[in-house]
Amino acid sequence: MLKDIDWVKSALLLGMGICVLLLFREWDEFKLSRDALDSQVSESFSSSPIPSSELPEPQFALNDNSLPEIQRPETQSPEPSSGTSSSSSLIQVTTDVLDVQIDPRGGDLVSAKLLEHVHSSSVETPYQLLTNSNNQTYVARSGLIGTNATDTAQGRPLFSSEANSYVLSESQDQLSIDLYYQQGSIGITKRFTFHREDYLIDVEYLIDNQSSSSWSAAFYGQINRDDFIPDVDSMFGAAPYVGAAITTPEERYKKVEFEDIEKNRYRETVDSGWVALLERYFLSAWIPVEDQQVSYDLRKSANRNLYYIGFTQPEFSVDPGQQDSIKAGFYVGPKDQYRLRDIAQHLDLTVDYGWLWWAAQPLYAVLYFIQSGEIHSFNLDMKIFPGVVNWGVSIILLTLIVKLILFPLSATSYRSMARMRKLTPKMTALRERFGDDRQAMSQEMMKLYQKEKVNPMGGCLPMLLQMPIFIALYWVLLESVEIRHAPFFGWIQDLSAKDPWFVLPLIMGASMWFQQKLNPPPPDPTQAKVMQMMPIMFTFMFMWFPSGLVLYWTVNNLLSITQQWIITRNLEKGTTK
Repeated sequence: MLKDIDWVKSALLLGMGICVLLLFREWDEFKLSRDALDSQVSESFSSSPIPSSELPEPQFALNDNSLPEIQRPETQSPEPSSGTSSSSSLIQVTTDVLDVQIDPRGGDLVSAKLLEHVHSSSVETPYQLLTNSNNQTYVARSGLIGTNATDTAQGRPLFSSEANSYVLSESQDQLSIDLYYQQGSIGITKRFTFHREDYLIDVEYLIDNQSSSSWSAAFYGQINRDDFIPDVDSMFGAAPYVGAAITTPEERYKKVEFEDIEKNRYRETVDSGWVALLERYFLSAWIPVEDQQVSYDLRKSANRNLYYIGFTQPEFSVDPGQQDSIKAGFYVGPKDQYRLRDIAQHLDLTVDYGWLWWAAQPLYAVLYFIQSGEIHSFNLDMKIFPGVVNWGVSIILLTLIVKLILFPLSATSYRSMARMRKLTPKMTALRERFGDDRQAMSQEMMKLYQKEKVNPMGGCLPMLLQMPIFIALYWVLLESVEIRHAPFFGWIQDLSAKDPWFVLPLIMGASMWFQQKLNPPPPDPTQAKVMQMMPIMFTFMFMWFPSGLVLYWTVNNLLSITQQWIITRNLEKGTTK
């Protein structure tokens, strides 16, 4: 049999296949190098002018004021100063997880780098979520509007600070940065409080009213962003949602897309809530104080490609000679759903698993438990065991657990397929007997199925059971920041990205082909040819799926092959009924 093989043709086909794989890899490296260049270009323009922006309307007033365009001074290397400084250079704050820049003009957060997350596995610079450059705008603004506003159409306050650079030391659990502004006899301090191992920043206004009259203003928080959409890694992957989200009494998690904001300005008043801007794996969100009225205001600039996602609270007053404060939280970081759940009600729903959330959420909980040994469900937050650490191993163990749960149903299906396989000679005889008379052949086959107690559709059951789990796991890998850049072993250094050498998809395709050989061929010749093409089609599609998902499907195929082979062998021996 070996001498009949055309070795020259086979070698040529193998060589062509290797060339195609190498071309794909070169294209990947070229794309990643371009992404790195774009990141560097974004950094080089960090001293560009701030685009014009608009003030929110306190309690939906009819007038629509806008701020004049503000010129940003050139970024200088932050240097500590001994006394209070009113310099307009940016204030840099570094913690163990954040590298933030604050603009003293208004006290806005204009840059935020996530020190524990990088842009990509090949571009190991900190992931920058907030930025203000020539090619992207994404900043967090806050201020005071209303009766005694500091932020007006004529300008915004220039705060002073004691230093231009602050660092959270190893002995500190939190770091407070105070910015000062004097409004006549009113002393206003804007305080930013950073916490160790946390991406939540407390933003607080402290008012010292030394005047002879009452002072009042409303706190507003705003996220200003353009419509830049990050690239999607997977060719066949669903595009992750990039846009705004809020929570209301009617909808715990309500997405408000950029297109909808452009068509109609969104405004609503609720008793409490949060407003966020989402992208794949990361988000920024303003979280007002609970049990206070919040007025959402989501709109697009009239003359710029800039969206304003924000809230205002009712005015609060400070009597003469008194002191008071008002604050809100601002989160800028990864979609850590357990941390988001603790920050605000329903904020964890920004980790969006789509309509299959009912399957995806348990899958994530089990996967997280296997990896970390921690449980964060059923009102429990505790560590049970050390965990397996490696996310790839966790996916393999999750596959085994799912397979065990579905074992009884899949076993029934495999027994049905094994019986169908035993009927193959009789079915072949029927096809030869009735030839082109399909109606008569179908009737005889149905009689044969009834006589042998075989369900021809039973073989579809494993696939039908696995598809919802497969799609749900895809969304888990797409949304779970913990799996981003998580290595498995060897050449697989990112389970959320495709296999760079396409080894796992090829193994998956081979396992799928072998599993088909254990199944009886379909009675229809056309259907049989389509089934023969399925392993090739799936292999091609899986080349661009996350390697973690391909790992799951490959392990599932290998477990299914083992289970089916044992059942078929026992049935042929007459030991399985």
